[in-house]
Amino acid sequence: MELRQLEYFLAVADECHFTRAARRMHVSQSGLSASIRALEVELGAPLFLRTTRQVELTQAGRALLPEARRALSSVESARDAVAAVQGLLRGTLSVGSLQCLHVVHLPAVLARFHEIHPGVEIRMRQSGNAELVEEVRAGRLDLAFVTRQSKIADDLRVSTLASEPLMLACAVGSPFADRDFVGLEELAGQAFVDFNPDWGTRDDVDRMLAAAGVERHVAVEVNDVHSLLDFVGFGLGVALVPQSFVVKTNRACFISLRGDLPVAETVVVTGNTVSAAASVLLDMVGEAKSGRLRVAG
Repeated sequence: MELRQLEYFLAVADECHFTRAARRMHVSQSGLSASIRALEVELGAPLFLRTTRQVELTQAGRALLPEARRALSSVESARDAVAAVQGLLRGTLSVGSLQCLHVVHLPAVLARFHEIHPGVEIRMRQSGNAELVEEVRAGRLDLAFVTRQSKIADDLRVSTLASEPLMLACAVGSPFADRDFVGLEELAGQAFVDFNPDWGTRDDVDRMLAAAGVERHVAVEVNDVHSLLDFVGFGLGVALVPQSFVVKTNRACFISLRGDLPVAETVVVTGNTVSAAASVLLDMVGEAKSGRLRVAG
């Protein structure tokens, strides 16, 4: 089995089309097809179902897909490690993140990384928790900043970036606005503003309120914290948000929660093999959190 065969296999799997895959790999379609056939012979199983209209992965192809991504990712990490020893940083750094990441200013850190290591191509993607974790597991992302999940595959590394308490956000005219503390049980019957399922702290809050016996109604679902606080400020619902979301505003108030409550935990997820570029970025994130990294803005 050759690395080039795996690269061709992934191109066809991604494009679902032999002609587009050949164009992407800058090779003739006949050459790419011959390489895929040779791989199928070596593995003793067809990898694609070919029809006149589409190309689909077989069961064997689906089994090979994550392993092929991991294999090529490991090879790239090996090349990066050698380059790092020589004082060079090259290749591609693929980063995933929640849209509502407040514990570190990721755009500023990535800008500083690019300034120091211009030879590395940065790719950035925002999505939900589960999808980002799966992208890391499949080798399509080097690392992802997510909210800690109850179950994460054993072949991934998880490091805590920050832990912070949740607070109640409500409108200035809310009955809770002048309170010092609010108990979760008092939120029964309230309309809520929250993120979409699997987005930010949504799943954590769902579990927390269910454990407290609070059956809630989410009236407004959003993808970003600015919209969430706007809807809260205009009285369309209350929200439970991490402490780092607290901002100075004339419309919303933030009240501490009573009792021993779970915290919102932001983590970094990586594969067991971490590329040299990803390791450098993680060091810079740590420096940024401690205030030791000079970042723009």
